[in-house]
Amino acid sequence: MKIDTKLIHGGVFGDQHTGAVSVPIYQVSTYRQERVGVFNGYEYSRTGNPTREALEKLIAELENGKRGLAFASGMAAIHTAFSLFEKGDHVIVGDDVYGGTYRIVTQVLQRTGLEVTFVDTSKLEQVKEAFRPNTKAVYMETPSNPLLKVSDIQSIADWSHQHDLLLIVDNTFLTPYFQNPLDLGADIVLHSATKYLGGHSDVVAGLLVAKNEQLGEQLHYIQNAVGGILGPQDSWLLIRGIKTLGLRMRQHELNARQLAEWLTGEASVGRVYYPGLPNHPGHQLAAKQARGFGGIISFELASVEDVDRVLEKTKYFTLAESLGAVESLISTPPRMTHASIPPERRAELGIAEGLVRISVGVEDIEDLIEDLQQALRA
Repeated sequence: MKIDTKLIHGGVFGDQHTGAVSVPIYQVSTYRQERVGVFNGYEYSRTGNPTREALEKLIAELENGKRGLAFASGMAAIHTAFSLFEKGDHVIVGDDVYGGTYRIVTQVLQRTGLEVTFVDTSKLEQVKEAFRPNTKAVYMETPSNPLLKVSDIQSIADWSHQHDLLLIVDNTFLTPYFQNPLDLGADIVLHSATKYLGGHSDVVAGLLVAKNEQLGEQLHYIQNAVGGILGPQDSWLLIRGIKTLGLRMRQHELNARQLAEWLTGEASVGRVYYPGLPNHPGHQLAAKQARGFGGIISFELASVEDVDRVLEKTKYFTLAESLGAVESLISTPPRMTHASIPPERRAELGIAEGLVRISVGVEDIEDLIEDLQQALRA
Protein backbone atom coordinates (compact mmCIF):
# COMPACT_ATOMS: atom_id res chain seq x y z
CA MET A 1 0.00 0.00 0.00
CA LYS A 2 1.48 3.36 -1.03
CA ILE A 3 1.72 6.20 1.48
CA ASP A 4 -1.16 8.29 0.07
CA THR A 5 -3.47 5.29 0.21
CA LYS A 6 -2.20 4.31 3.65
CA LEU A 7 -3.13 7.75 5.00
CA ILE A 8 -6.76 7.03 4.12
CA HIS A 9 -7.05 3.28 4.62
CA GLY A 10 -4.36 2.56 7.22
CA GLY A 11 -5.06 1.61 10.80
CA VAL A 12 -8.76 1.16 11.57
CA PHE A 13 -11.03 2.17 8.69
CA GLY A 14 -14.61 3.09 9.57
CA ASP A 15 -16.91 1.19 11.92
CA GLN A 16 -17.77 -2.47 11.39
CA HIS A 17 -20.96 -2.27 13.47
CA THR A 18 -22.72 0.54 11.59
CA GLY A 19 -20.84 0.84 8.30
CA ALA A 20 -19.81 4.41 9.08
CA VAL A 21 -16.73 5.34 7.03
CA SER A 22 -15.40 7.51 9.87
CA VAL A 23 -14.15 5.99 13.12
CA PRO A 24 -16.69 6.85 15.85
CA ILE A 25 -15.80 9.03 18.80
CA TYR A 26 -16.11 6.74 21.82
CA GLN A 27 -16.72 9.34 24.52
CA VAL A 28 -16.56 6.83 27.35
CA SER A 29 -14.48 6.35 30.48
CA THR A 30 -15.26 2.77 31.50
CA TYR A 31 -16.60 -0.48 29.98
CA ARG A 32 -18.93 -3.24 31.15
CA GLN A 33 -17.20 -6.49 32.16
CA GLU A 34 -18.81 -9.91 31.67
CA ARG A 35 -17.18 -11.18 34.83
CA VAL A 36 -14.33 -9.92 37.00
CA GLY A 37 -11.37 -9.53 34.69
CA VAL A 38 -13.31 -10.65 31.61
CA PHE A 39 -14.02 -7.82 29.18
CA ASN A 40 -14.35 -7.16 25.47
CA GLY A 41 -10.98 -5.58 24.80
CA TYR A 42 -11.40 -2.47 26.96
CA GLU A 43 -11.74 -1.94 30.69
CA TYR A 44 -10.87 1.73 31.35
CA SER A 45 -10.12 4.52 28.87
CA ARG A 46 -6.81 5.52 30.41
CA THR A 47 -5.59 2.06 29.45
CA GLY A 48 -7.31 1.90 26.08
CA ASN A 49 -10.05 3.65 24.09
CA PRO A 50 -11.30 2.53 20.66
CA THR A 51 -10.92 5.97 19.05
CA ARG A 52 -7.45 6.48 20.47
CA GLU A 53 -6.51 2.93 19.51
CA ALA A 54 -7.55 3.61 15.91
CA LEU A 55 -5.16 6.58 15.86
CA GLU A 56 -2.38 4.57 17.51
CA LYS A 57 -2.72 1.78 14.95
CA LEU A 58 -2.69 4.34 12.14
CA ILE A 59 0.52 6.10 13.21
CA ALA A 60 2.22 2.74 13.85
CA GLU A 61 1.36 1.65 10.32
CA LEU A 62 2.47 4.97 8.80
CA GLU A 63 5.85 4.77 10.59
CA ASN A 64 6.25 1.04 9.87
CA GLY A 65 6.43 0.29 13.60
CA LYS A 66 4.83 -2.26 15.90
CA ARG A 67 3.12 -0.09 18.53
CA GLY A 68 1.76 3.44 18.47
CA LEU A 69 0.85 5.51 21.53
CA ALA A 70 -1.09 8.78 21.69
CA PHE A 71 -0.58 11.45 24.34
CA ALA A 72 -2.15 14.72 25.45
CA SER A 73 0.82 16.71 24.10
CA GLY A 74 4.17 16.29 22.39
CA MET A 75 5.86 17.01 25.72
CA ALA A 76 3.91 14.18 27.37
CA ALA A 77 5.21 11.85 24.66
CA ILE A 78 8.78 13.09 25.16
CA HIS A 79 8.52 12.65 28.94
CA THR A 80 7.27 9.09 28.46
CA ALA A 81 10.18 8.23 26.17
CA PHE A 82 12.68 9.59 28.70
CA SER A 83 10.88 7.69 31.48
CA LEU A 84 12.42 4.50 30.09
CA PHE A 85 15.64 5.53 31.83
CA GLU A 86 16.64 5.41 35.49
CA LYS A 87 18.61 7.51 37.92
CA GLY A 88 22.26 7.55 36.87
CA ASP A 89 21.56 6.73 33.23
CA HIS A 90 23.10 8.97 30.57
CA VAL A 91 21.44 10.17 27.35
CA ILE A 92 23.09 11.97 24.41
CA VAL A 93 20.73 14.72 23.20
CA GLY A 94 20.90 16.88 20.09
CA ASP A 95 21.94 20.42 20.95
CA ASP A 96 19.53 22.04 18.48
CA VAL A 97 16.19 20.82 19.82
CA TYR A 98 12.87 22.42 20.62
CA GLY A 99 13.09 24.70 23.65
CA GLY A 100 10.51 22.64 25.54
CA THR A 101 12.67 19.55 25.11
CA TYR A 102 15.69 21.42 26.44
CA ARG A 103 13.62 22.67 29.38
CA ILE A 104 12.25 19.27 30.42
CA VAL A 105 15.69 17.68 30.16
CA THR A 106 17.57 20.37 32.09
CA GLN A 107 14.92 21.56 34.55
CA VAL A 108 12.88 18.42 35.25
CA LEU A 109 14.61 15.17 34.29
CA GLN A 110 18.09 16.06 35.55
CA ARG A 111 16.56 16.64 39.00
CA THR A 112 15.63 12.94 39.02
CA GLY A 113 19.23 11.90 38.40
CA LEU A 114 19.23 11.53 34.61
CA GLU A 115 22.55 12.61 33.09
CA VAL A 116 22.55 14.39 29.72
CA THR A 117 25.16 15.58 27.24
CA PHE A 118 24.16 17.93 24.43
CA VAL A 119 26.00 17.49 21.12
CA ASP A 120 25.59 18.44 17.47
CA THR A 121 24.11 15.18 16.18
CA SER A 122 24.74 16.27 12.58
CA LYS A 123 28.39 15.50 13.40
CA LEU A 124 28.72 11.78 14.13
CA GLU A 125 32.11 12.22 15.82
CA GLN A 126 30.53 14.44 18.51
CA VAL A 127 27.96 11.73 19.21
CA LYS A 128 30.70 9.11 19.57
CA GLU A 129 32.82 11.33 21.82
CA ALA A 130 29.89 11.81 24.21
CA PHE A 131 29.57 8.08 24.92
CA ARG A 132 29.97 6.93 28.53
CA PRO A 133 29.69 3.51 30.18
CA ASN A 134 26.25 4.53 31.53
CA THR A 135 24.93 5.88 28.21
CA LYS A 136 21.55 4.37 27.33
CA ALA A 137 20.25 6.32 24.35
CA VAL A 138 20.63 9.02 21.72
CA TYR A 139 17.79 11.51 21.29
CA MET A 140 17.68 13.84 18.29
CA GLU A 141 15.59 15.86 15.86
CA THR A 142 16.29 15.81 12.14
CA PRO A 143 15.83 18.34 10.69
CA SER A 144 16.42 20.14 13.95
CA ASN A 145 14.58 23.09 15.45
CA PRO A 146 15.24 25.93 14.64
CA LEU A 147 18.47 25.67 12.60
CA LEU A 148 17.34 22.78 10.37
CA LYS A 149 20.45 20.64 10.91
CA VAL A 150 20.29 17.23 9.28
CA SER A 151 21.61 14.17 11.12
CA ASP A 152 22.44 10.80 9.58
CA ILE A 153 19.84 8.50 11.11
CA GLN A 154 21.25 5.25 9.74
CA SER A 155 24.86 5.96 10.76
CA ILE A 156 23.85 7.00 14.27
CA ALA A 157 21.54 3.99 14.55
CA ASP A 158 24.29 1.59 13.49
CA TRP A 159 26.71 3.09 16.02
CA SER A 160 24.05 3.17 18.76
CA HIS A 161 23.20 -0.48 18.33
CA GLN A 162 26.87 -1.45 18.49
CA HIS A 163 26.77 -0.06 22.03
CA ASP A 164 23.27 -1.37 22.90
CA LEU A 165 21.80 2.14 22.90
CA LEU A 166 18.30 3.20 21.89
CA LEU A 167 17.92 5.80 19.16
CA ILE A 168 14.93 8.12 19.59
CA VAL A 169 14.13 10.43 16.67
CA ASP A 170 11.72 13.36 16.70
CA ASN A 171 10.14 13.24 13.23
CA THR A 172 7.79 16.22 13.68
CA PHE A 173 9.20 18.40 10.90
CA LEU A 174 9.06 15.83 8.08
CA THR A 175 6.27 13.48 9.27
CA PRO A 176 6.00 9.88 8.05
CA TYR A 177 4.99 11.25 4.67
CA PHE A 178 8.56 12.35 3.98
CA GLN A 179 10.71 10.34 6.41
CA ASN A 180 10.56 7.02 8.29
CA PRO A 181 13.30 6.88 10.97
CA LEU A 182 12.40 3.33 12.03
CA ASP A 183 13.23 2.08 8.53
CA LEU A 184 16.68 3.66 8.94
CA GLY A 185 17.36 1.94 12.27
CA ALA A 186 15.77 4.15 14.93
CA ASP A 187 14.02 2.40 17.83
CA ILE A 188 11.43 5.03 18.74
CA VAL A 189 9.97 7.79 16.59
CA LEU A 190 8.23 10.76 18.14
CA HIS A 191 5.82 13.42 16.88
CA SER A 192 4.36 16.61 18.19
CA ALA A 193 1.11 15.75 16.43
CA THR A 194 -0.09 19.28 17.17
CA LYS A 195 1.89 20.28 14.10
CA TYR A 196 1.66 18.73 10.63
CA LEU A 197 -0.26 15.59 11.55
CA GLY A 198 -3.15 17.62 12.95
CA GLY A 199 -2.44 20.39 10.48
CA HIS A 200 -5.22 22.83 11.38
CA SER A 201 -4.20 24.51 14.66
CA ASP A 202 -7.08 22.87 16.49
CA VAL A 203 -5.55 20.02 18.50
CA VAL A 204 -2.66 19.49 20.93
CA ALA A 205 -1.26 15.95 20.89
CA GLY A 206 1.87 13.80 20.89
CA LEU A 207 2.64 10.39 19.39
CA LEU A 208 5.24 7.69 19.91
CA VAL A 209 5.90 4.65 17.73
CA ALA A 210 8.05 1.73 18.87
CA LYS A 211 9.98 -0.47 16.47
CA ASN A 212 9.25 -3.71 18.34
CA GLU A 213 6.54 -5.13 20.57
CA GLN A 214 8.69 -5.34 23.71
CA LEU A 215 9.59 -1.65 23.59
CA GLY A 216 5.98 -0.83 22.77
CA GLU A 217 4.80 -2.67 25.89
CA GLN A 218 7.30 -0.79 28.03
CA LEU A 219 6.09 2.55 26.70
CA HIS A 220 2.44 1.56 27.11
CA TYR A 221 3.07 0.58 30.71
CA ILE A 222 4.44 4.08 31.39
CA GLN A 223 1.63 5.72 29.42
CA ASN A 224 -0.99 3.87 31.46
CA ALA A 225 0.81 4.45 34.75
CA VAL A 226 1.32 8.20 34.24
CA GLY A 227 -1.96 8.78 32.43
CA GLY A 228 -1.08 11.53 29.97
CA ILE A 229 -3.31 10.03 27.30
CA LEU A 230 -5.08 11.73 24.38
CA GLY A 231 -8.86 12.04 24.62
CA PRO A 232 -11.23 10.57 22.02
CA GLN A 233 -12.29 13.92 20.51
CA ASP A 234 -8.69 14.94 19.83
CA SER A 235 -7.85 11.44 18.62
CA TRP A 236 -10.64 11.72 16.06
CA LEU A 237 -9.43 15.17 14.97
CA LEU A 238 -5.94 13.76 14.40
CA ILE A 239 -7.27 10.85 12.33
CA ARG A 240 -9.18 13.35 10.22
CA GLY A 241 -6.14 15.59 9.84
CA ILE A 242 -3.87 12.73 8.82
CA LYS A 243 -6.15 11.83 5.90
CA THR A 244 -5.07 15.02 4.09
CA LEU A 245 -1.42 14.91 5.22
CA GLY A 246 -0.09 14.01 1.78
CA LEU A 247 -1.94 16.82 0.04
CA ARG A 248 -0.78 19.34 2.61
CA MET A 249 2.87 18.22 2.85
CA ARG A 250 3.32 18.42 -0.91
CA GLN A 251 2.03 21.99 -0.95
CA HIS A 252 3.98 22.97 2.17
CA GLU A 253 7.19 21.81 0.56
CA LEU A 254 6.47 23.33 -2.84
CA ASN A 255 5.80 26.72 -1.24
CA ALA A 256 8.80 26.43 1.11
CA ARG A 257 11.23 25.67 -1.69
CA GLN A 258 10.11 28.68 -3.72
CA LEU A 259 10.10 30.96 -0.69
CA ALA A 260 13.57 29.80 0.45
CA GLU A 261 15.00 30.41 -3.01
CA TRP A 262 13.45 33.89 -3.06
CA LEU A 263 14.81 34.72 0.41
CA THR A 264 18.37 33.93 -0.66
CA GLY A 265 18.19 36.83 -3.09
CA GLU A 266 16.90 39.41 -0.62
CA ALA A 267 19.55 41.94 0.40
CA SER A 268 18.18 42.43 3.93
CA VAL A 269 18.24 38.68 4.67
CA GLY A 270 21.36 37.02 6.03
CA ARG A 271 21.74 33.28 6.22
CA VAL A 272 18.79 31.14 5.09
CA TYR A 273 18.32 27.71 6.69
CA TYR A 274 16.39 25.20 4.55
CA PRO A 275 17.57 21.65 3.71
CA GLY A 276 16.00 21.92 0.27
CA LEU A 277 18.56 24.52 -0.80
CA PRO A 278 21.56 22.94 -2.62
CA ASN A 279 24.00 25.00 -0.49
CA HIS A 280 22.58 23.68 2.79
CA PRO A 281 25.27 21.47 4.43
CA GLY A 282 22.76 18.67 4.97
CA HIS A 283 21.11 18.85 1.55
CA GLN A 284 22.53 15.65 0.08
CA LEU A 285 21.93 13.64 3.25
CA ALA A 286 18.37 14.93 3.50
CA ALA A 287 17.74 13.96 -0.11
CA LYS A 288 19.10 10.48 0.61
CA GLN A 289 17.24 9.60 3.82
CA ALA A 290 13.97 11.47 3.23
CA ARG A 291 11.48 11.93 0.40
CA GLY A 292 11.08 15.67 0.91
CA PHE A 293 12.52 18.69 2.69
CA GLY A 294 9.48 19.94 4.60
CA GLY A 295 7.91 23.34 5.09
CA ILE A 296 10.04 25.08 7.74
CA ILE A 297 12.49 27.86 6.93
CA SER A 298 14.66 29.92 9.27
CA PHE A 299 16.56 33.04 8.27
CA GLU A 300 18.57 35.78 9.94
CA LEU A 301 18.01 39.53 10.01
CA ALA A 302 20.53 42.09 11.18
CA SER A 303 18.88 43.04 14.46
CA VAL A 304 16.04 42.43 16.88
CA GLU A 305 14.53 45.73 15.73
CA ASP A 306 14.44 44.46 12.14
CA VAL A 307 12.76 41.28 13.32
CA ASP A 308 10.07 43.22 15.18
CA ARG A 309 9.34 45.37 12.14
CA VAL A 310 8.86 42.30 9.98
CA LEU A 311 6.67 40.59 12.56
CA GLU A 312 4.46 43.68 12.76
CA LYS A 313 4.09 44.10 9.00
CA THR A 314 3.19 40.62 7.75
CA LYS A 315 -0.45 39.98 6.87
CA TYR A 316 -0.55 36.33 5.79
CA PHE A 317 2.17 35.14 8.17
CA THR A 318 0.51 35.02 11.58
CA LEU A 319 2.73 35.78 14.57
CA ALA A 320 2.24 32.69 16.71
CA GLU A 321 3.89 29.75 18.42
CA SER A 322 3.71 26.31 16.79
CA LEU A 323 4.08 25.24 13.15
CA GLY A 324 2.76 22.82 10.56
CA ALA A 325 -0.72 24.24 10.04
CA VAL A 326 -2.42 25.16 6.78
CA GLU A 327 -1.92 28.85 7.58
CA SER A 328 1.58 30.33 7.47
CA LEU A 329 3.05 31.17 10.87
CA ILE A 330 6.01 33.38 11.75
CA SER A 331 8.01 33.54 14.98
CA THR A 332 11.36 34.50 16.44
CA PRO A 333 12.77 31.46 18.28
CA PRO A 334 15.06 33.37 20.73
CA ARG A 335 12.07 35.09 22.31
CA MET A 336 9.37 32.52 21.67
CA THR A 337 9.84 28.77 21.12
CA HIS A 338 13.42 28.75 22.49
CA ALA A 339 13.13 31.44 25.16
CA SER A 340 13.63 28.79 27.87
CA ILE A 341 17.21 28.29 26.65
CA PRO A 342 19.60 30.76 28.36
CA PRO A 343 20.92 33.54 26.05
CA GLU A 344 24.52 32.43 26.43
CA ARG A 345 23.57 28.88 25.46
CA ARG A 346 21.62 30.13 22.42
CA ALA A 347 24.70 32.10 21.36
CA GLU A 348 26.83 28.95 21.61
CA LEU A 349 24.37 27.08 19.42
CA GLY A 350 24.26 29.80 16.79
CA ILE A 351 20.67 30.84 17.45
CA ALA A 352 21.08 34.52 16.62
CA GLU A 353 18.87 37.16 18.21
CA GLY A 354 17.82 38.16 14.69
CA LEU A 355 16.61 34.65 13.79
CA VAL A 356 13.15 34.31 12.24
CA ARG A 357 11.38 30.99 11.70
CA ILE A 358 8.49 30.59 9.31
CA SER A 359 6.15 27.66 8.94
CA VAL A 360 5.12 27.93 5.32
CA GLY A 361 1.44 27.27 4.84
CA VAL A 362 -0.57 26.21 1.80
CA GLU A 363 -1.65 29.67 0.64
CA ASP A 364 -0.83 30.95 -2.84
CA ILE A 365 2.94 31.32 -3.03
CA GLU A 366 2.74 34.66 -4.84
CA ASP A 367 0.74 36.12 -1.96
CA LEU A 368 3.26 34.78 0.55
CA ILE A 369 6.25 36.21 -1.30
CA GLU A 370 4.56 39.58 -1.76
CA ASP A 371 3.64 39.70 1.92
CA LEU A 372 7.13 38.88 3.12
CA GLN A 373 8.62 41.23 0.56
CA GLN A 374 6.64 44.23 1.75
CA ALA A 375 7.42 43.38 5.39
CA LEU A 376 11.17 43.07 4.74
CA ARG A 377 11.30 46.30 2.75
CA ALA A 378 9.35 48.26 5.32
